[in-house]
Amino acid sequence: MQRRTLSRSSRKHSRKGPAQRGSSIGHCPGDHRPGGPVLAILCFHKIGEPPEDGWDTWFYIPKNIFVGQLRWLRDQDWQVIDSATFMRGLSEPEVLPPRAALLTFDDGCRRFLEVGFPCLQHFGYPAIQFVPTAFIGQHNSFDAETEPDEPIFGWKDLRELERYHISIQSHGVTHRSLSELTAEELRDEIVGSKAELEDGLGKPVEIFAYPSGDSGAGRHDVGAELERAGYRAACLYGGGPIGSPVADRYRLPRLAMGPDTDLAKLLSRFHAPVPARPFFNKRISL
Repeated sequence: MQRRTLSRSSRKHSRKGPAQRGSSIGHCPGDHRPGGPVLAILCFHKIGEPPEDGWDTWFYIPKNIFVGQLRWLRDQDWQVIDSATFMRGLSEPEVLPPRAALLTFDDGCRRFLEVGFPCLQHFGYPAIQFVPTAFIGQHNSFDAETEPDEPIFGWKDLRELERYHISIQSHGVTHRSLSELTAEELRDEIVGSKAELEDGLGKPVEIFAYPSGDSGAGRHDVGAELERAGYRAACLYGGGPIGSPVADRYRLPRLAMGPDTDLAKLLSRFHAPVPARPFFNKRISL
């Protein structure tokens, strides 16, 4: 089948495309305040080319562009932190470097193993993968008609990624938008995904990423539900860098990353001193 490419106007109707970067759904502009560490949480989806029988969308970032984005972070002294440093930094901002970057990936597409993961290894960067548990070992049917068919990580993949500093965290069970759920369904998504990941991986799961960036605001007190379930943070989709201490750890904005995202434009105004001590920057080899 011939690969087809969506026009920019068509891409605006894709599930989480550029048109939603300014949307009120799960969007937070960031709350950086001068004087303390700056935290930029970046949200990626797919790295590399779409499948031959699929089509191109804004969520596929070609390898050369992704490498350029990682190189820019390194050259501009943004220290890429792991999930443990991120979690500690929410309570103890002094442990964060002046410019901290957290790399996150949504949906758990297995294509990450082919391109994204080796690139991260080259730079020695850790990351977080947010995975919807109902689709582990299956395909991204939650994206049917808007994104090409992609296999999702299996349990063996997830356990192996954990060994290489890719932290697996929750993206719900079914990837449904939280504002569409009843109170009981919401609890099932939050509690069920956490329990399944913890059972399958043998480790605590403490971070949640809202599917499609929908935090259920106005319908549910999702932050309270997450806290009761044992989560310690939750990520939105869209927004900018934030300062420390954070205003609301259950509504953390993330920069929507695509092939045309200009990190220099978004982040260059933050000129903090380079940290004296090194953070996680060790090259990993398989």
